[in-house]
Amino acid sequence: MAEKTPSRQTAQSPEGPYENEPGYVRGTLQKQDLNRFLDFVVALYDESERIFGFQIAQRDMRLVIELVRNHFSGMLVTKSSLAASSGLSYGTAMRAIDAMLEAKLIVTRPRTSTGLSYSLHPSGDLISRWHAFAHRGEKLLRDVTSEVHGDRAVGRRPASEVTPGIIPPPAVLTDKLSLGRALRILVHADTTFMAMSALKRQFELILGVPIEARARPIDPLHDEIVANSKRSQSRYDLIACDLPWFGEMGHHGRLLPLDELMVEKPVDVGDIYPEALASSCHGGRQLGIPMLMTGEVLAYRTDLLEEKWIAPPRTAADVIEAARQLHAPGKGVFGVVWNGGRGTALGHSFIMMMGAFGRPIVDLERAGYGFDVARAHGLALRPTFLSEEARQTVDYMRELIAFSPPNILDITWFERTSIYANGNAAMAYSHSLLAHLYETVPQSPAYRKTGYLPHPVGPHGRPIVPVGGYALCIPANIAQARIPSVWQALRVLTSSNAVKLYLMNGSLASSRMSVSNDPEIRSISPFIGAIDDFATRGYLGMWPRPPIVGIPEIIAIAGEEIHELLAGRKGVGQALTDAQNRADAVMRKQGHY
Repeated sequence: MAEKTPSRQTAQSPEGPYENEPGYVRGTLQKQDLNRFLDFVVALYDESERIFGFQIAQRDMRLVIELVRNHFSGMLVTKSSLAASSGLSYGTAMRAIDAMLEAKLIVTRPRTSTGLSYSLHPSGDLISRWHAFAHRGEKLLRDVTSEVHGDRAVGRRPASEVTPGIIPPPAVLTDKLSLGRALRILVHADTTFMAMSALKRQFELILGVPIEARARPIDPLHDEIVANSKRSQSRYDLIACDLPWFGEMGHHGRLLPLDELMVEKPVDVGDIYPEALASSCHGGRQLGIPMLMTGEVLAYRTDLLEEKWIAPPRTAADVIEAARQLHAPGKGVFGVVWNGGRGTALGHSFIMMMGAFGRPIVDLERAGYGFDVARAHGLALRPTFLSEEARQTVDYMRELIAFSPPNILDITWFERTSIYANGNAAMAYSHSLLAHLYETVPQSPAYRKTGYLPHPVGPHGRPIVPVGGYALCIPANIAQARIPSVWQALRVLTSSNAVKLYLMNGSLASSRMSVSNDPEIRSISPFIGAIDDFATRGYLGMWPRPPIVGIPEIIAIAGEEIHELLAGRKGVGQALTDAQNRADAVMRKQGHY
């Protein structure tokens, strides 16, 4: 008789006391995790009550969320649409909205000239509270997701844990701009103004008018500003002016002085980097308010230098030696990249490098750490192409060519940064406007592997970070009736709240110290902190590209004559003499000497 096969159940012993319990469901949330989640919810409620107070009940938070969401996306909200989206009964929602209006957490703005129809917007106070709440909520969420082992309970946090120095987004103007048509802006085609374009709907909501912006490259932008100034009436309400152009623009009366407007409706300029603010003046008058400030530095790959035990290069001789050791064209890595392209690009390279060799492009008198631009006149404005420092600078540039990409004399701003960002250069002369190509792109080989230094110095130089950037200005030939509203728009677009938005949306060029030190901004890129640190050390300087009459022409001349020299079509003496003669003619024509 065959042996009876035991059943599966009788052949195996139970593995635990719950194996045969009917209806048992294994949980996915451990008790420790559940407590941590409950702590998070309690802490979030506590933060909500502390930040919003008794004026906003928990049931009304949906109203706040809808208001803020639509503010950031540039969508208009009416009282009825807000009530409908709140999830509350109509009567309850309307009473809550009225209470928030009375508490001035919501502001109204007329939609039509009659004032019978109006839109609702979060007040500046409500935006500030929401921003604080969002920041605390994000921190609490990070805490609860990182505390896997329960080393620290989330629990209740004291008010002092709210990070100081956080700048909230801008609120809407209580009255729309009275322009009758769109606000028309002429800007430079760079990341800051592209960020402004990306925020177009939000700024249109804030200002209450459509915005039409035209973006131009640097040289066409200059030509457009000049052409616009010759019209009987300006085509634009606001223009972005490169900081070195202010001498020329002020001398020819192309920009509206802002001093009286600043008295009537002040703008906070004490927070702006002094070098940028001074650059946007002429003849003791303020002609623009800086919207972005750049600093040109030497960027270097920390990992590549460390591999070869190379110290960060602080002198021009150090750069040549480091480039020599790091230059590996066979591996697709060049020692250094810089602006060698003919014209404005190379002209900037030459005068900035010469600044680090200890000489400005005109014969300014020394003043403290730098040179005196404000009181310069007469022969102090004579170009210095025949100086010893100019010759040393071109010798340095000629040495750099051997360790640069083979097409270096065609490379300009975007190309040089792209080469560095793609991992094809160990070092790069770089500025803030395009640093996002490697500072905010994790795929870049240079991402978080970049160090920054002031311009490496020549034999007689000192560390210098040449300042650039753009200021918003009002054309002198604007229609008088538009000036009050346009001034209000300029104040908004250059405020710390707006500048922070630009940096949160792609720019790395801050014009304001408070924005540079905002913890949310500092976390975006170490470049921002590096520029602010250089400012603290006194390295920022506008004198390498002084805002004087004739400087655009001198930059162009340098870019042409030095290019002839580097390309081997002219000798050093001939190129520098030709540059001096051409620049002398420009400055004499301007009546400087």
